Amino acid sequence: MKLRPMQAEDLDAVAALESHISPGPWTRGIFRDCMQAGYDAWVLKDETDLLTAFGVLSTGASEAHVLNLGVSPAQRRRGYGRKMLMHLLSRAGQLGAERAFLEVRVSNTAAQQLYRSAGFHEIGVRLNYYRNTDGREDALVLSMSLVRDVHFFKEG
Repeated sequence: MKLRPMQAEDLDAVAALESHISPGPWTRGIFRDCMQAGYDAWVLKDETDLLTAFGVLSTGASEAHVLNLGVSPAQRRRGYGRKMLMHLLSRAGQLGAERAFLEVRVSNTAAQQLYRSAGFHEIGVRLNYYRNTDGREDALVLSMSLVRDVHFFKEG
């Protein structure tokens, strides 16, 4: 597996995968705009150069936001989503973020399990946040600290 920054030549494959896995997909132009805006955008490709996963992260003001993360349906449940998520969180820390946020569809229980197992917890709900085939769907807002709390205990 090869994890590397997303490049212009990846945009068609990323947009195609996104349109296959999301009921309200980002367009090729949205991914292009994210790259042009300087967001951290990454792809994970297999040994045959086939796109396995992608991720987009924004950072600023000591916060990070996982904007999008997708995994090819044929490659799910093999750790690639976790690998991409952990890479994005590592990048967020390197870029000075102390807290990470993301939204996830209320119907996407597999992604929720991944995010919770990585340390995210629910902090709210965004009503009608996502488009889907039935109209709109709520999103859970999840957050996690990227800084380990240090506690000093006084003996006595």
